[in-house]
Amino acid sequence: MSDIVSIVSAVLGGFILLYGLCSLVLKERLYLSEASIAIVCGIIFGPICAKFIDISNWGNEEIITQEFCRFVIAIQVMAAGVTLPKAYLKKQLVSILVLIGPVMIYMWLVSGLLVWAFIPGLNFLEALMIAACFTPTDPVLCNSIVQGKFAEKHVPNHLRDIIICESGANDGLGYPFLFLAIYLLQMNVGPAIGKWAYWTIAYNALLSIAIGFVAGYVARKLLKYAEQKKYIDKESFLVFAIALALFLIGVVGLIGSDDILACFIAGNSFTWDDWFRIETQKAHLMEVVDILLNLSIFVYIGLTMPWSAFSDVDLQITVWRLIVLGILVLILRRLPIVVALYKFVPAIRTWREAVFSGWFGPIGVGAVFYYTVALDAIPEDGPNAHARSVLKPVIYFMVLSSVVAHGITIPLFYIGTYATRTLTRTSENGNQIPHSLSVIQMLTIRKNSPPIDESDITDIKIQHDVSDDKTAVGDESAYTQPKKHTAITIITPTEASEHTKYASTDTNGQHSPYQPKGNLATASHDTLNEDQDETLYLPEDDY
Repeated sequence: MSDIVSIVSAVLGGFILLYGLCSLVLKERLYLSEASIAIVCGIIFGPICAKFIDISNWGNEEIITQEFCRFVIAIQVMAAGVTLPKAYLKKQLVSILVLIGPVMIYMWLVSGLLVWAFIPGLNFLEALMIAACFTPTDPVLCNSIVQGKFAEKHVPNHLRDIIICESGANDGLGYPFLFLAIYLLQMNVGPAIGKWAYWTIAYNALLSIAIGFVAGYVARKLLKYAEQKKYIDKESFLVFAIALALFLIGVVGLIGSDDILACFIAGNSFTWDDWFRIETQKAHLMEVVDILLNLSIFVYIGLTMPWSAFSDVDLQITVWRLIVLGILVLILRRLPIVVALYKFVPAIRTWREAVFSGWFGPIGVGAVFYYTVALDAIPEDGPNAHARSVLKPVIYFMVLSSVVAHGITIPLFYIGTYATRTLTRTSENGNQIPHSLSVIQMLTIRKNSPPIDESDITDIKIQHDVSDDKTAVGDESAYTQPKKHTAITIITPTEASEHTKYASTDTNGQHSPYQPKGNLATASHDTLNEDQDETLYLPEDDY
């Protein structure tokens, strides 16, 4: 056993060290998610490649997976609750109710229909049981999406807050969807609904909400009192939220309620007045804990990835079925309903924000956790044994699909943006022509205008050449002043008035042969505001 611990420490520690040395490049320049890199590390050192670590040799793999995921999710949802602004649940109650109500129900039903269509041998309730595992959005992957350079530049704060809040809330509310399907599989409708109402809704959900709110409130008051009396040091102050999460995992777990939901509510109640968040926002302790947990859990998922079960004749599962299922789930599971209902979600203000939040509803650690919960509730040799057998390959492939798809979305976005800008610049440069030729074409575009010789526009060329030379030499005003648009109006001799034909007065009182006096120039300036107006009057043939 000591050798196993040493190997795990060496692999995990070495990976975190190497990742840390180039983390800025990976995250801020290549925009690669830490989850995808960690899964690759787990695959390399797991039983499929190097065979350094084999979790199945440690004992009951499902119990190890469940407890590890439980601790990671509980700490992550506590961190999510702590990072939200003051009284966020109260201010955005309508948005949260829509997202955990109709949106989550739609996600569950559509995912169930897709599983039922593509996985053979399942009835609809069994498909709903499997779909309930990956219905909630994952708080661990959401943290990697709403943090970093890309999020700070492109994702507004209010959208980041609602994504974090939703991932924390619905990850704790996965129990009602899962156990409604399980109870309907195991008993008649009446007893199933009754047990679901008093056990899952009342005891698991409502009790955990009450415990979390009270625990967060009491912890906040005690911490404030200890800080005012100078009873607590800085280090203990910083780890107080993590200690509260561990305490709730133990206490709520012992009474059999929903410890994940309790941790999220406690995090919100703990920072209800925003005092703790403001006091600790410069310490970055939660970010350190966050990256350690993210890297560790996704390395673990890579180690336990069931590659052989992705193509199993006995289970009637093939890789192509899972690929098509994964694509359709990612597209149809969440995006359509968020775009359709975003006007009822005050926290999502535009359809672009709706598309972003609809697409970034990742499947991750929460799905793996609920898969292990479903295994405990379904007997191995019962009537739903086939559904129990296909749980692991389906859930793990959904997690893998989400990590890959959401991990490459941002890099592809930047590649597409860069390619578009490059093609645009190339097209603009390729379409540029000499000033003399462009002016000739503009001068001859009107029907009834007599053709002119290029020598007639020598003065225009000279003016453009002089301005170009000033810019080329390095006139500082060319770089410091804002760009101005130039509006060129072509007027033929037959259209120009006699008193505006060749003379005009500029702002300094001097006359210019190419700008008219009077209302025409004034109207152009009034229309264009600060933009430059150059009205070109064509000379007559005898001029």
